[in-house]
Amino acid sequence: METSTTWRPPLLWRFLLALSRVVILPLCRLRVTGTVPAELRAGPVLLAANHVSPFDPLIMVAACHKIGIAPRIMITGGVFDTPIVGAAMRACQHIRVDRGDSRAADALPAAAQALKDGATVLVYPEGRIGLDPWMWPERGKTGAARMAAMTDAPVLPVAQWGAHAVLPYAAPTGMGRALLRALLRRPMVQVHFGTPVDLTATTGTPGAQAMHATRLIMEGIDAALAPLRTGEMQIPRYVDTTRPPDTSRVRPRP
Repeated sequence: METSTTWRPPLLWRFLLALSRVVILPLCRLRVTGTVPAELRAGPVLLAANHVSPFDPLIMVAACHKIGIAPRIMITGGVFDTPIVGAAMRACQHIRVDRGDSRAADALPAAAQALKDGATVLVYPEGRIGLDPWMWPERGKTGAARMAAMTDAPVLPVAQWGAHAVLPYAAPTGMGRALLRALLRRPMVQVHFGTPVDLTATTGTPGAQAMHATRLIMEGIDAALAPLRTGEMQIPRYVDTTRPPDTSRVRPRP
């Protein structure tokens, strides 16, 4: 793939990346394993992560800063509509995703252009906080696979575990009590950068290729997540009782 520019993160985004590690310090202990291969660090690369808590984005930002990368993040459109945070997101050049809106289709070409410009892009392929009763990644949306196909950007799965012990699904409801508990206990939150997903074997129509590639991406996230869940592969040690379980998007797993 030919890139038109080499994207450089704005100064504000670099400051917020560093600040994220300070913000999470009183609330949890962050452990980051794995890395982005040296040949991918300059971009473009698509980071595909699982989603278990509203606290995930802050954890992912801190983890990315710790290993020395500055991704552009695909973020739900409502965040961009808030007066201060929205302005900061635009200044940092993050990518707006308006789910269920007429503008939803704009996110895919915007993210593809970011990859063509040499950026690292962080996406949650599930498209929501997962509601799998056992807290494994749900069946993914095909957007990440389509972005990879449009740009030939490599896909790196990223797994995180433990953020649900800091901030529950129902936040901001019960957020004060949850944060106080986190301050007292400082749960361990882990992030693991996995192995790039090989998408070269996908065949068939573009739609079939996207579905096959999505399955491979989600399996890559599974593989990165499994070592973080030792001793709790079936039932999470910490159960977020505010999560409404939904089996409609449960995937078969080994």
